[in-house]
Amino acid sequence: MTATAPLIVPGLRALAPDYAAVLCDVWGVLHNGVKAFENAHKALTQYRAETNGTVVLITNAPRPAHLIKEQLARFGVPNTAYDDVVTSGDVTRELLSSHAGNPILHIGPERDFPIYDDMDIVIGTEENAQVISCTGLFDDETETPDDYRSRFEDLVARGLEMICANPDIVVERGDRLIWCAGALARLYEDIGGRVTILGKPHKPIYDAAIRKVAEIRGTDISRDGILAIGDGLPTDIRGAVSQDLDVLFITAGIHSADFGAVDSPEEQLIRARLVEEGLKARAAVPRLVW
Repeated sequence: MTATAPLIVPGLRALAPDYAAVLCDVWGVLHNGVKAFENAHKALTQYRAETNGTVVLITNAPRPAHLIKEQLARFGVPNTAYDDVVTSGDVTRELLSSHAGNPILHIGPERDFPIYDDMDIVIGTEENAQVISCTGLFDDETETPDDYRSRFEDLVARGLEMICANPDIVVERGDRLIWCAGALARLYEDIGGRVTILGKPHKPIYDAAIRKVAEIRGTDISRDGILAIGDGLPTDIRGAVSQDLDVLFITAGIHSADFGAVDSPEEQLIRARLVEEGLKARAAVPRLVW
């Protein structure tokens, strides 16, 4: 692709022949936390049908993959749209297993407790915990990260490491932006705490997703044969670029206000933002369509 080639493409069809596999973000691309984007899941279904391509959904959800599959079905995303799912919850579980038997301070809603299923995990208190497992805010409808500042100052003083199961700073829920665990991890680090993050944009979740592609296809494929699709610059796009993967940038996600009209983004604004962030994309489209 030359420097003067159009960045905005009509849809996934324009890129599909070049890639044997797709790693696709979920929240912001396939649904908005309330309902599915029909054209998006139809695009992935069509990609699989027409190219025999493999689709692995890669999400910063702090829960095991089987729960995300159930959630997708409730939202109306059919299983024809993907081959499998890899979550930041899955890769976080691998790290948490090294803390089996030790008290862990859980920060996040009760709905995220399945991340500890079938593990010898002891939920501790702020006084006896040896590590923090952060999956989100306790109440992301009413709280903000600043509500945790004084609590975090005490935990940092104790020298506790935070393991962050969801690097996202915010996600869309309907027409609102909701704070995520990544915002708490950023605050904890700003105060002086140690943070380990395993989801996008970090390497472990990409390694897990690429292994999953190889498992499904029965053979390894080179990274230049994999296309990453996502809407988050600091997570989806930065992560893919850091792993030498081509990117289809979905502009009508969390950054939609930055590029002009949501469904008719201005290419020069997209290009300028990518340069500003030190990132690149193979192509961009407002919403995922075939």
